[in-house]
Amino acid sequence: MKYLCALGAAFLSSISLLSAQNQAPQTPEQKEKQLLEYIDKEVQRLSSMLDLEYWQEFYVDSTLTHDMHGRAEEMEELQRSRVANADLYQEIWDRWEEKIARSYQRFFSAEQWTKYMKNGGARAQRERDKRREKAEKAAASLKNNGK
Repeated sequence: MKYLCALGAAFLSSISLLSAQNQAPQTPEQKEKQLLEYIDKEVQRLSSMLDLEYWQEFYVDSTLTHDMHGRAEEMEELQRSRVANADLYQEIWDRWEEKIARSYQRFFSAEQWTKYMKNGGARAQRERDKRREKAEKAAASLKNNGK
């Protein structure tokens, strides 16, 4: 019986993988709609978590709209160039996330900023810092080996 359940689960997962592969790529309109939906959800999440005022919601929305579109454009440019180095994509992602965080810090109150950092912002910052340090060490190592 366990064998049949495992076989059935494997069969269902393979069907879902095949159907996901057969889906057409998203149109630019679908990508835009998905991005705007994400931005709306993020504004709502931050607003409820931090008790943002209306003007702060506006700035969060404006920041996310501008910066996420900028990040998407850079990512698409790399994809069009057929760049396969995942580190470059991560570097772009981190740079834009850092820019968003710096913007937030400008218009969040000290209490809101502290709460934001306690609810994931500090962890994300540490992860970005670790990746940056690792990249700097790798670059220094390549530079020293090239001498």
